[in-house]
Amino acid sequence: MTRTVLEPGAGIPKGLLRALAVIAGLSVANLYYNQPLLELLRTELHTTTLEANRIAFYAQTGYALGLFFVIPLADLIDRRRIVGGAFALLVVALAGIAASGSIRTIQLFSLATGVCSVLPHLFIPLAARYSRPEERNRNVGIILSGLLTGILASRVVSGAVGEWWGWRTMYGAAAATMAAAGIATLRLLPDARPDFRGGYGALMGSLWTLVRRYPVLRLYSLRAALAFASFLCFWASLAFRMAEPPFRAGSDVVGALGLCGIAGAVTATFAGRWIARVGVRRFNVHGAALQLGAWALFGIGADSYAAIVAGIVAIDIGMQCIQLSNQAVLFELEPAASNRINTIFMSIFFVGGACGTFLSGAAWSLCGWTGVVAVGAALTLASLGVTICSKR
Repeated sequence: MTRTVLEPGAGIPKGLLRALAVIAGLSVANLYYNQPLLELLRTELHTTTLEANRIAFYAQTGYALGLFFVIPLADLIDRRRIVGGAFALLVVALAGIAASGSIRTIQLFSLATGVCSVLPHLFIPLAARYSRPEERNRNVGIILSGLLTGILASRVVSGAVGEWWGWRTMYGAAAATMAAAGIATLRLLPDARPDFRGGYGALMGSLWTLVRRYPVLRLYSLRAALAFASFLCFWASLAFRMAEPPFRAGSDVVGALGLCGIAGAVTATFAGRWIARVGVRRFNVHGAALQLGAWALFGIGADSYAAIVAGIVAIDIGMQCIQLSNQAVLFELEPAASNRINTIFMSIFFVGGACGTFLSGAAWSLCGWTGVVAVGAALTLASLGVTICSKR
C-alpha cells in the first residue's frame, strides 16, 4: 500500500487529522478508566482508599515515564515501529488488569498501561510540524479535542460498565479495543521522516540542551503541570466523595459526571485560534481563575450536585485554557525538535498530574474532602503565582 509522505508546513489531510484525533481519544482513555472504578476496586479487593488511589498514581507515573523515554524516539525511528510495540504491550497490560486478583499486580499493570498509552503524543507534534503555519494551532487543538473527548468518555463508559458488569469487563473490553486501534493506526499513519541524526543516548541528551536553551519551555511546562496537578487532585478522590452521604453514588454516577467536562473538549476545538489575539499570559490567568472558582464550589457546595457539576465545567475549561495556550506555542521554538519539545512539556505536565493524584490520596486519608479541596486550591494558586511572577 502506498503511503502519504508528509512534508513540513505542507498541510495534513483533514480525514487523517480526524482519524488521529479519534485514536488519540481511545488510547488516552486507558489512563482514566480507573477513576470511577476506584471504590469498586477497593471494595472487591478489600484494600484501603490510599492503596486504591495508587492505581491512578501508578498509571499517571507510567504515563510520565512513557512521555520521557518513548516519545523522543519519534525523532529517531519510524513512528509505526513505536506504535506497533506500544499497542501490543497495551493489550497485554489491560488484559493483565482484567485477570488480576491482587492490588499490587493491578498497580504494576497500571504502570505499564500508563507507559504505553502515550501514543497521542506522537500525533500532536506531527500535527504541529506538518500543518500549514496558519492552521497549526487549530490542528493541534483538534488532536487535543479528541484526546479530551477520550478522557471524558472513558469515565462515563467505565463508570457504567463497572456498575453493570464489573470492572474486569471494562478492562477486557479496553484490551480488545486497543488491538483494533493498533491495526487501524498502523494502516493510517503516514510516513514522516525522523529528523535526528545520532543514537538514543545523544537523543536523550538533547532534551537537556533544549531545557537549558529555552527558559520559556521551563516556565510554560511548570505552570501547566501545577494546574494539571490541581485538576487530577479533584478526579482522584471524586469516587470516594460520591460514595459517602448524601450522595451514596455508584461508579455509573461518577462516570456520568465526566460528561460535564465536555465544555473543556469544546473549548480546545476553538481556543487555539484565539491564543495569538488574547495572549498566553491572559489565557493562563483566566484559566487559573476558573479553576479557583471550581474549588470554591467544591468546598462550599460539597453536598450539592449542582455545585459539583458547575465546578467540573469550570475546572475543565480552565484546564484546557492553560494546557492549550502553553503547549501549542512551544512548537514554534524549534520545529525540527517538536517531538522532544512535546516530550519535555508533557513529561513535566504528567509529573505534576502524578503528584496531584498522590497528594489527593494523602489529603483524603488525613482530612477527607476538606483536605482535597485545600490541596487542589493551593496547587492552582501556585500555577497562578508562576504566571504573575513571570510576566509572560
